[in-house]
Order: sequence, then C-alpha cells, then structure tokens
Amino acid sequence: MRLRNGGNMRVLPMAMLVIAALLSGMTATSCKDDSKIGTASVGTADIPTMMTRDVETLISDSGVTRYRITTPVWYVYDEVEEPYWKFPEGLNLDKFDNFFRTEATVRADSARYMKRTQVWRLDGNVSITNVMNEKFLTEQLFWDQRTHKLYSDSFIHIERTDRVLEGYGFESNEQLTNYTIKKVSGIFPASEFKARQGASPEDDAEVESVKTDAGAGEAESVTAADTATADTVRRPRRPRSGRTQVKAS
Repeated sequence: MRLRNGGNMRVLPMAMLVIAALLSGMTATSCKDDSKIGTASVGTADIPTMMTRDVETLISDSGVTRYRITTPVWYVYDEVEEPYWKFPEGLNLDKFDNFFRTEATVRADSARYMKRTQVWRLDGNVSITNVMNEKFLTEQLFWDQRTHKLYSDSFIHIERTDRVLEGYGFESNEQLTNYTIKKVSGIFPASEFKARQGASPEDDAEVESVKTDAGAGEAESVTAADTATADTVRRPRRPRSGRTQVKAS
C-alpha cells in the first residue's frame, strides 16, 4: 500500500508539470488572440428601445380613443435625437371620431411615425378609405397630426362612386372629405374604370377616353366638390412613374 501510494506521489508532480505547461501555452495564445479583437461602435439609432410583434393596440388623444394600430412588428426608438416608431412589415390603422366610429382606414407596406413632430410617413402600396367608402391609392403619403392634414407629391388615384380621379400632388383634411389634386391627369366615369379593370392586356394597350378640367399642357387643380363640365381628351394608360401629360383632342 505504501509503495502504491509512493508511486502515485511520484507520478503526480510530473502530471502537474505537464498541465501547467499546457495552461501556460493556452494563456499565451489567448493573449495573442485578445490583441486582435476590436470593438464595434454601435449607435443608439441602430438599437430599438422596444420591439413588439403581432401588435393590436388602441391609442388615445386627450382621453379619447382615436386610433387602432395593427402591425406584425413595431419598433420604438426613444433614445435617438428624433424619437420615432417604425413599422417595416406593414401597418393597418383605423381612425375614430368622438363616438368611436371609423372615419378612415389606412393600409401601408411600411410606415414611420415621428413623435416630436407628430408626422406619419406611409410608404409602398398606401391605401386609405374614408367614411364615404372612397378609396385613395398612392405610393407615399404624409399625415401631419398637428395640422390635421394629409399630403403627398406622388401619383394619386382616387376611386369615387361616380368617377375616378388621377393626378400628382394631393392635400386633404384628416377625414378625407375635403381634398385637392394639384396636377390632374385624368377624370373619367367610375363605370368606365370598372370596365377597364376587366379588360384584356390587348385592350390595356389602347388609348382610353377620359375627362379633365384642364386644357392643353398643365392640368388644373380639382377638388372633391368639383362638378364642372369637363372636356373630353385622350391619354394612354398611367405609367408607373413620371408625370402624365394631357393633350386636348
């Protein structure tokens, strides 16, 4: 028993020396690796204060429920110079009146809300429907909650019960009941628009007849209440980008 113990005692110091040598080599390697590791600078603008998924929430103003927001993901950036909310995967927003009745419904592919200025920026396929079931389609729209105005410099397509309006530049009140198109490119009956929706691609290539208040050159503004008699002109189908020129027949 003593010999075994003595033998074990002699082997132990050798094992400890080997382990110590290995640890020394590992420490040296670790020091070398640490000298190569740098630190990345990450600004607060890149890090959201909060991120929430599958959101449906009500927002109040002066104690009255005004909005319902539904979105797949909601980022909040409160630690930046200009705090904002970000909705990169789409936004559905319902606006209510004082009696919790829906005044307008907003849909967008993405959105951003600037908290200090209280301005929404809606991007992508933006679709808004008002209480009269009129539909407003555009690619970008701004909504200023302080001035209670909506505006856009992009192409705007408005579907009313009686006719369809198209143009560039748009201003409206929050209820979308009093609006103006700055540069009109076309006004035509709603029945004609519905017929064109069901037309074949060959028919789409044809020139269609529309109505406009403008003469040759720049189109004049048209408002929601406008019912003036229009001159008949011809124009091609709306391009995806750029300004549509209207020429008198």
